[in-house]
Amino acid sequence: MQEPSVQEAAERTARALAETVRRLRAAAARAHAEARTRAAVDLATGILAERLGLPVAEAAAHLARLARESGVPVLVLATDIARLPEPGTEPEPGQGPRTGPDGAPGPAAFGLPAAEPPEAGPPVAPALASAPDLEHAARAVLDQAAAAFGVRAVAVWQRLPGGALALAAHAGLRAEEAAGWSRVPPGVPTPAQLVVGGGAELWPGEPGTDGPSVGGAAARAVVPLLDRHRRTGALELLWPVTGPDSAPVLGPARRRGLYALADLCATLLGPPPEPVPPERADDLLDGLLTPALLLAPVLRAERIADFTVVRVNARFRDPLGRPREALEGASLLETYPVASAAGLLDRLLRAYETGVPSTAERVRLAFREQGPAVPVAVLLSVVPLGGRVLVCWRLDDEREEDEHAALLRQAQRLARVAGFEERPAEGRIRWSDGLRELYGLPSDAPPVPLDRLVRHTHPDDRPAVRRLLDTVRHHHRTASAVVRLDRPDGTHRFTRVIAEPVVDETGRLVAVRGAYHDVSAQHWTEVALGATRERLADSEQESAERAQLALRLQQAILPAAPPPLAVTGLHAAVRYRPAAQRDRVGGDWYDVLVLPDRRVLLAVGDVAGHGVGAATGMVALRHALRGLAVTGAGPGRLLEWANTVALREPGQVTATAVCVLVDPVGGELRWARAGHLPPIRLGADGAQVLPLPHGVLLGALDDAEYEERTARLDPGDVLLLYTDGLVERRDRPVEESVEQLLRAAGAPGPDLEQYLDRLLELSPADTDDDTCLIAVQTE
Repeated sequence: MQEPSVQEAAERTARALAETVRRLRAAAARAHAEARTRAAVDLATGILAERLGLPVAEAAAHLARLARESGVPVLVLATDIARLPEPGTEPEPGQGPRTGPDGAPGPAAFGLPAAEPPEAGPPVAPALASAPDLEHAARAVLDQAAAAFGVRAVAVWQRLPGGALALAAHAGLRAEEAAGWSRVPPGVPTPAQLVVGGGAELWPGEPGTDGPSVGGAAARAVVPLLDRHRRTGALELLWPVTGPDSAPVLGPARRRGLYALADLCATLLGPPPEPVPPERADDLLDGLLTPALLLAPVLRAERIADFTVVRVNARFRDPLGRPREALEGASLLETYPVASAAGLLDRLLRAYETGVPSTAERVRLAFREQGPAVPVAVLLSVVPLGGRVLVCWRLDDEREEDEHAALLRQAQRLARVAGFEERPAEGRIRWSDGLRELYGLPSDAPPVPLDRLVRHTHPDDRPAVRRLLDTVRHHHRTASAVVRLDRPDGTHRFTRVIAEPVVDETGRLVAVRGAYHDVSAQHWTEVALGATRERLADSEQESAERAQLALRLQQAILPAAPPPLAVTGLHAAVRYRPAAQRDRVGGDWYDVLVLPDRRVLLAVGDVAGHGVGAATGMVALRHALRGLAVTGAGPGRLLEWANTVALREPGQVTATAVCVLVDPVGGELRWARAGHLPPIRLGADGAQVLPLPHGVLLGALDDAEYEERTARLDPGDVLLLYTDGLVERRDRPVEESVEQLLRAAGAPGPDLEQYLDRLLELSPADTDDDTCLIAVQTE
């Protein structure tokens, strides 16, 4: 390799020296610019401190905040406040020294006489105000705080959407430790998370500072970073721990200095990232499926004093019934003053300031327009959104309606009942859960119109379907039919279809609605019953076998005891006494059923005749009422449907019945009767036979209607339902027999079972008829 010549070596050295000179000049220029910047910011800070009466640290924070709000660099604003010439201009000759005591440009360098030095204070504030970014700011804080307060490390935390914290800047921490704490998930109880989440600032030695955090074992202080009253993060300062009492003591003056540092860090940190831009908040509000309001904060004296209702979506329902137009643009405190005082305003402020949403919180708020305040249970969610607050509240009665609907669906599934509604003019058909399964169709199959019901039934049942449709659509009357639904898998279900017309004020049919009731189990029971009866007719053991059959039917159809009613607060007892020993199955029946909405159905009936034939009609009526009661219909409507069933049963069944719905909570009862004896209320004031509402026998008339009556049960009252076999005599009216029996039996007492036994023992009846008794007592 050839050695370079002397000339080439000299030229290379000259180039290196020239490059060094240029680098040094550039460094000197940068140092000169930084010195001028510090001098300008120092001067502007001193002016603000003197004119506003602030400590230097707070004046520097105020300067940085003004620069950010004005959208100009700190240096430009500082020169404007101090009325200095723009950087780069030279002062006129004779205006004084051009540098200060530290060699940096002094006031004369900007054409001004020397100014009085500002009040002494932490000099880190002006340096931080002119810091170009958050990392430089963190280092500037540490440099000065280490000397002034003994701080060994600084961490700047930023709140992220969703409640997590990010380590936005740090100084004095090891790189690997900072990387491990780069993100703190929500719910981790670090000191910074406690402060950002709405807690008070933390000072060394206070509870909460010993939680897990960056820096390990250290004394620490945590101050929130605020942007327009919203907590955007936290400034955390760490001191070394040298002994049990080594935590620094920070007095009011030092704490004010740290507040100012936090303001400057918040200015550099900027506003928190928003998950939804403000311009899209209105679109989001309209797209919500829950009732919601969009609120904007109202500032007074630099504090949030109220919220304005910006928007209300279409699903929002005002508890006081006011329209949307009366709410939008109104003050929250003026619109809902009592609710705001009861905690609503505090929840809004906490969510807005901390950025942490609260979801599905069940609270009780009070609303008042005139008169006393009305407390309402509300499911409340508050979410900060684009500088505003999204509030979703749902009245708890709507939630209870959903729960009742879910209970109703479960009851319908257990009773194998499904509903439908068809609006031919609109081309709309609605099916409830379970109807597709009954048809054997997939879950995504379209509903089957009533016009096509005949295609899904057995050929022998199609005439009955046509008669049903003709009765409903042309005669506008309720009709029912039992048909065999043919399923795609080759099986069929015995189904009772009940349909009723819905007409408008002009008498025009607008809809058809009704229910499908899977009665396959009942059908096969009846088939088995019929087959057993035919076999017994030719058997030498007919009497013994019929007695055995009667006993089994009694056990299967009429349980010896009612279902447990403890959950409803009621106590019930029942008795059934057959008419004869040879054939114990008669036409009397009873039922006690707890409905999905916690009401209790009580029913007693008497089918005309005795024996297995009467039991067949009893089975049909009892199962029909049990299945249809879960629809929520009243007792009068249930008897109308039972009348339709009785008319369609083979042999034209006729029967009497009384149907009662008891509300255990309020003690209210609604009842209707079909030619049956009225219930009796036994209370502290004696026995009272309830009034007789209008209602003919089941199976007597096509268009029968059944009137409803209401009454009330007080705590301890007993309601008695019975059939005529208890009191019927050939020589006197039934009313006299009832009065004589109640007088002889006396008060019910606490044991209903003994009371019913006493009634049967003292019964004045002489007709040897079946007897059913139900007694229900409120707690």
